[in-house]
Amino acid sequence: MSRAMVPSQQKLAEKLTILNDRGRGMLTRIYNIKKMSIYSPNKKKMLTKTDSKPAFLSDKSLDSVFKYLHKKFPNIDNHAGALQVINNIKQDVVKSLSLYYFTFVDIMDFKDHVVDLLTTIDACQVHMDVTLNYDLTVNYLNLISTYVSLMILMSRVEDRRVVLSLYNVAYEYLNASSDPSFPRLGQMVIDYDIPLRKLSEEFVPHSRVVVPALLSLHKIYPKRNLPADQMRATGMLSLLAEPLKIMNVPNTDMVQCEYLSLDSMEKWIIFSMMLCHTYLQEAQLWDLWKTALQSGYIVQLCRDEVLHIHSYINTFFESLKGHNLHKRITEVKDLQHQALQSSPAIHRERRKFLRSALKELALIFTDQPGLLGPKGLYVFQALAVARDEIHWLLRHFDNPPSKKHTVKLSQEDFVDRQLPELLFNMEELKSLLRKYNQVVQRYFVQYLAGYDAVLLNQLIQEITNDSNLAHCPEDESVILSSLYNTIAGLSVKQVEANEVFDFRGVRLDWFRLQAYTSVSRAGLVLRDHQDLGKHLNMIVFHTKLVDYLDELINETGDLSIYCFYHQIFEHQFKQCMEFPAQHRFSIVFPIICGHFMNATHELCPEERHSIGTTSVQYAHWFLKEMSDEVNQVITAICEEQCMLNYKLLPKHSAASILQSSNKHKKNKDKKKQVGPEEEKPGTESVRKNRENFTRMDKLHMALTELCYAINHCNVIQVWEHGFVPREFFIQHLETRFNKALVGMMMYNPDTSEIAKPSELLSSVKAIMSVLQGLENYVQIDIARVFNSVLPQQTQATDSFNGEKTITANYTNWYLEVLLRRVTVNIGQIVYSPNHKAFVTVATDNNSKENLYLAAEEYADLTELRALAELIGPYGMRYLGERLMGHVASQVDELKKLVIQNKEVLFNMRTSFDKPEVMRDLFRRLGTGPVKQQGNTKNQVSDVDSVLMRMTIIGILLSFRSLAQDALLDVLEDRIPFLMASVQDLQHFVPNMKDTKYSHMKQQVVNEMASAAGLSCDIDPLLISALRSQKNEDGERKASTSSDTEVANESDYELACLLMVFVAVSIPTLAKKDVSVFKASLEGNLSNCHCLAKAVNQIAGALFTIHGPGDVSDRLQEFLALASSSLLRLGQSQEQEKETFKNRESVYILLDLIVQESPYLTMDLLESCFPYALLRNAYHTVYKASAVDI
Repeated sequence: MSRAMVPSQQKLAEKLTILNDRGRGMLTRIYNIKKMSIYSPNKKKMLTKTDSKPAFLSDKSLDSVFKYLHKKFPNIDNHAGALQVINNIKQDVVKSLSLYYFTFVDIMDFKDHVVDLLTTIDACQVHMDVTLNYDLTVNYLNLISTYVSLMILMSRVEDRRVVLSLYNVAYEYLNASSDPSFPRLGQMVIDYDIPLRKLSEEFVPHSRVVVPALLSLHKIYPKRNLPADQMRATGMLSLLAEPLKIMNVPNTDMVQCEYLSLDSMEKWIIFSMMLCHTYLQEAQLWDLWKTALQSGYIVQLCRDEVLHIHSYINTFFESLKGHNLHKRITEVKDLQHQALQSSPAIHRERRKFLRSALKELALIFTDQPGLLGPKGLYVFQALAVARDEIHWLLRHFDNPPSKKHTVKLSQEDFVDRQLPELLFNMEELKSLLRKYNQVVQRYFVQYLAGYDAVLLNQLIQEITNDSNLAHCPEDESVILSSLYNTIAGLSVKQVEANEVFDFRGVRLDWFRLQAYTSVSRAGLVLRDHQDLGKHLNMIVFHTKLVDYLDELINETGDLSIYCFYHQIFEHQFKQCMEFPAQHRFSIVFPIICGHFMNATHELCPEERHSIGTTSVQYAHWFLKEMSDEVNQVITAICEEQCMLNYKLLPKHSAASILQSSNKHKKNKDKKKQVGPEEEKPGTESVRKNRENFTRMDKLHMALTELCYAINHCNVIQVWEHGFVPREFFIQHLETRFNKALVGMMMYNPDTSEIAKPSELLSSVKAIMSVLQGLENYVQIDIARVFNSVLPQQTQATDSFNGEKTITANYTNWYLEVLLRRVTVNIGQIVYSPNHKAFVTVATDNNSKENLYLAAEEYADLTELRALAELIGPYGMRYLGERLMGHVASQVDELKKLVIQNKEVLFNMRTSFDKPEVMRDLFRRLGTGPVKQQGNTKNQVSDVDSVLMRMTIIGILLSFRSLAQDALLDVLEDRIPFLMASVQDLQHFVPNMKDTKYSHMKQQVVNEMASAAGLSCDIDPLLISALRSQKNEDGERKASTSSDTEVANESDYELACLLMVFVAVSIPTLAKKDVSVFKASLEGNLSNCHCLAKAVNQIAGALFTIHGPGDVSDRLQEFLALASSSLLRLGQSQEQEKETFKNRESVYILLDLIVQESPYLTMDLLESCFPYALLRNAYHTVYKASAVDI
């Protein structure tokens, strides 16, 4: 005796919930398997993902096995000779294909459970009405849709027969019996080869439940599927359409249907009516079918797997012989033609409407977030409609119709340049909901307790007092009481205390109650108490707004579909960046990357990493492109500002001065008129009309829009990563700024061209002013950018890419280009102490190269001040260290010359008061003991070499002194108080009893003073360079000589002899024409006046390092030798006097040496050299200079 079914024992609500979730998981798994196609018998193509392809599938010797398995499936003879080769690889096959095989086994189990549940629902005669038992109907239709999609998708996996057979054969070889699931699995694959044919047979008994469920959609689907004109006319999604009701909750009795997915409804209608096509003769079902098929020509199965639905339906109808479906086939073709012709334009206009509607909602809710309580439903409606339109666009744009159709589609309907605005407004609405979550919670907690609970209690009382109802069943009564008690006990204090709400039990109880009260012969029939059902649907929606808000947002506004349309995603982003009006919405693309993980499912964990990695990579790429675009705009603005700043340089005033002076002269020839005046700086800011949109206006507009995007959100969460757009932008800005600084130097090593430091400084200040203006557009600390980039330019290489900096390039140019030309082209570039600059002297012998390079434009005090401001004390120290390295190399060469002439110099040192002996020794100087005495060139070569190298050292030290003066000027202007402290330390270093520590302290203070630009008696950098050279020489000699005492020369003795060598060589300068002293420059054309600085600095450094610190004594010895040598010039015969024609200029050099020295005084000079000679020398050279002028 059969018993009646008890609804509560069937667990319909629980089974529908579980099977729907499992169905989504199975769709995900079969989708991944399809995308990983292993073997196609038609294309004869192996798996394309080589990283996950088993090795045996690449074995060409198995091709015949694969063909055999495909042909004989599912009745495989495992003892066939062709399959014996599988026995050798059976373990690999079972291990590699088990996931694939058991996915199909799981699909078979899922199918069995779905068929069982659908049969149970039929047996219970459940009444479906989406407006009444919403959860039951939606889950039922979703299950059907998922089931059909799964079977269709399974039939499209081309290699299913081969791999299933291959696994079963290997399994049998391994276990001596076939897999128990294989016979049923093989039969399922065969049955669903044409899936709709088998499914339509299955659904014949289910149609009694399916059809009423579809008919209930007739109440909502036509209202949702409206063209844009009707949406505007009805005030859809408009809060301002009825301003008097703006504070009221929307008046609807089917609240959850208002945000139900249009795509889902169309899929329910199409799939269900395909399977129950005999019911198409009913008018309401035909209307639904017609409208759904007119809405588009592509239906989604899973992600980017789609059906060209009209062709698919016709193919299915044509396969049903004996049903006389020719009329239906013709109708479907007509509907396909209408869909191709009209649906793209309809959806285009709908997107236009949604852009303005969502923008209006975002603006109103931003201004009045309290409206999110009563009008929160509008947000979910807007998100659902917008999401459906985006899904429609993606699948139709990616899957164009076949070329056999005569309808020509307009690309403008699919290429939506303003789509980013729609996406942005969707994200804006979602962010408002999350931001004001507590506002929504407070509103609906009060609403549930103050209104919903009261009305629910009244409805329960009506049921209890209903005369037609004998008694309320116990299960239903318990559920209703529980629902009432839960919502009636809510309080605002729970929200204020940040209590976590959980109403999942309430929603599941209502789902169970729908199942209990929708079956036939139910104790409490829901159809007879529709007010109760609709009110409970409303309560469920309100509970979701309290505890389920994020999930509700994902349900209505999820855009994870973009993960599978990445080419369109990239195209839309690039299009957004090309369209300035959409720049501010570009931030939505990295935000959408945060949705990608919503597409994953726990039944397919292996794809989480790949999807997560994809989302992070795209977010990174989008932010990088946005930052690059902003930086390009900033670069363009900086170029414009630099050009304007360049026009303001003093050198451009010459034309204006000349023009104004010419106005005072009478021009007799009126025909020879000067052309139109050049535009003066500032004219670019004059405009007659604001409508004149200049390039700078466009650039600033683009900058405003892009910075709005960068500044829109603080953090973008993507997978397990957090992207901070502003930090991203700052990093790229620092890199671009760093490159721009070096680029503006315009340094060309091939042509030795470089920008003047003053012009570069002017450009840098212009760029910095532009960057400082960025703080008006985006919330960043631009000082942080300056502090990060500018100090790096004071080093030799930057930390970004290890490239050369301003410091390195300018150091290289000054040392290798400018100073090399000064030393090589003698008499053409002169250091002028008077001008505080290196000056190019115009002579007949000047080459075009040197005339092109005006030294005073690069090496005067103004330019070096600009250089010091650019590279700072660190950069100037690096310049000094490199310069002193050159000085040390020259000193090394000088020591070699001294060693060669050591014996002669030693004799000269002791015989300086014997003129005849000195004359003979000087003739021997430079000849050496081996060289012949008759070789006059060799006799004087060492003397010339010593003077040349000492002059080079003097030139280098003069440049160093000039650079130090420039640095001092800059620092006294920038940090006057700190500089005063440094000067005090330098002048008042405390004298300690212990001379060792006093010397160390003096050395430290001198290094600090030198780094600040202050002059020292002996340059610490020079001492450091010579000391490091001494250490290197000592190590080299120690490694090459066994007797270090014999191998090492006395450094102190060499230093003394070097001073002797220089002193006795000075008189030979009088023979050279270029040694003439120019009063206007206060220097000699050969730069021999720089010897004064060289002698004092080299002597001080060498005797500090090598000697006991007797610098003063050694310089007095030098002065005695030099003065005696010069005095002998006055005793020369008349012929020799003509040879030494620049004798007076050399006399002045002796005075300069004393003036430069901190150790020598004028009293000492006068004691060994008559002051009258100096006075006459000055008189003579200044008189000669006056004649030249």
